[in-house]
Amino acid sequence: MFSDRREAGRRLAEHLAHFEDRDDVVVLGLPRGGVPVAWEVAARLNVPLDVIVVRKLGLPSHPEFAMGAIGEDGVRLVDAKTVASMGVSQQDLEAVERRERAELARRAEVFRSGRSRVSLDGKTAVIVDDGIATGSTTKAAIQVARGLGADRVVVAAPVAPTATADRLAGDADEVIVVDQPDPFYAIGQFYVDFAQTTDDEVIALLDQAAR
Repeated sequence: MFSDRREAGRRLAEHLAHFEDRDDVVVLGLPRGGVPVAWEVAARLNVPLDVIVVRKLGLPSHPEFAMGAIGEDGVRLVDAKTVASMGVSQQDLEAVERRERAELARRAEVFRSGRSRVSLDGKTAVIVDDGIATGSTTKAAIQVARGLGADRVVVAAPVAPTATADRLAGDADEVIVVDQPDPFYAIGQFYVDFAQTTDDEVIALLDQAAR
């Protein structure tokens, strides 16, 4: 159990000590819940912090269940098997994507607040979330980071199921997870305090990091 996201970030940072004080490393938090974790990691490693904005494409009937994900710069991943097995029409898929694209654009604008994106060209991008369940949004984030020029992509999280971590190992150069419990039902079960992170909290943390 982690007491909250900040404590989870401190514990995760211990597993990332080999990236400390390196000028070729950028930590990227997945908004919103991944940013408090990523802030602690970036602070302890003494490296820059930015966000990498992705959105899950949830099933129309079960929005929490992913049928794909989208990311900045037009990244789009769709699980065709899930779409087919759940009977999702092309029209419904397009409607979900339009809604999530609008929210993705809003978040990218709000979170950066006019700041330039931290360059990933030739860098090691450490993608951090508060936990990974299916890995669909994480896979989208990996594609975004590579598209922005990252030389290496590392996925780091306090908690994830072993099967998900193993799958992501095929997409990332390195996957670092503090705890891989079994059974795994939801990320929130491994936190004492898993209150929703707000936009204002994300902005404040990014402002602190920029200063």
